[in-house]
Amino acid sequence: MSLRSLPLIGVLVLTSLHAFAQSLPAYALFNAKGKPIAHKGMLRQLQQADIILFGELHDNAIAHWLQLEVTRELIAAGPLVLGAEMIERDDQVTLDRYLRGEIDQAAFDTLARLWKNHASDYKPLVDLAKEKGLPFVAANVPRRYARAVNRGGFEALDTVSDAERVWIAPLPIAFDPGLPRYQHMLTMMGDHGTPDMVKAQALKDATMAYSIAERFRPGQRFIHYNGSFHSDHFEGINWYLQRLRPELKRVTIATVTQAGVKKLDAEYLGRADIIIVVDEDVPGTY
Repeated sequence: MSLRSLPLIGVLVLTSLHAFAQSLPAYALFNAKGKPIAHKGMLRQLQQADIILFGELHDNAIAHWLQLEVTRELIAAGPLVLGAEMIERDDQVTLDRYLRGEIDQAAFDTLARLWKNHASDYKPLVDLAKEKGLPFVAANVPRRYARAVNRGGFEALDTVSDAERVWIAPLPIAFDPGLPRYQHMLTMMGDHGTPDMVKAQALKDATMAYSIAERFRPGQRFIHYNGSFHSDHFEGINWYLQRLRPELKRVTIATVTQAGVKKLDAEYLGRADIIIVVDEDVPGTY
């Protein structure tokens, strides 16, 4: 892949990797049990999956670079559908117009609710889909509905019109507040955490899983980019996919940071099928 196609932070990171790879690696790959794996081994595992949940840290340059590299390799291996947390379902029409070349990037930026780091971190993935003529699924629930649930629980969705319910996973939303990651979220948020905040998270997970299941077709592979928290420990999106399409083979990826990458810290064991460990000193994209 040409460095010209990467944002500046990616060029800086890759330049550093090339210069110091022998003595100062910036990342390493491990399986769920903490055993080191090679890039080719990871790719073989991904090629056996129907659905890949690529969990990232949103500002992590290494994760974004690997997303692009892995996606290019999967495209070469067979039919692929791309999808992401970072674009909401009611922006699908606008995204499709951009993919078809009917609008330019400036119009896409104006019409869609893109994340602040879209240009540096997600535009390369969208543009790859555009270049290859591949579908890209806007998977997440529109944020206004997540905010409503955060304030008033799932009951806040009762007043959503039938026309707008197409942007949400089918109601009622299945919900298990006892799932460890949701419990961890409450603990992590301390006094700011509420049961309705966890329900808003579940709404996002459920809607992304529904978006994936809705667009998956036999003979294709689906790669979905999301924050690691949405799929860590095989919960979140994965929990909902298990309910929707238990027959589909899923492989999860998590991204973590730690001091040094030679060994996976014990706290990260079992976080995903494949764990990307990035040196904590690698600069973020924002």
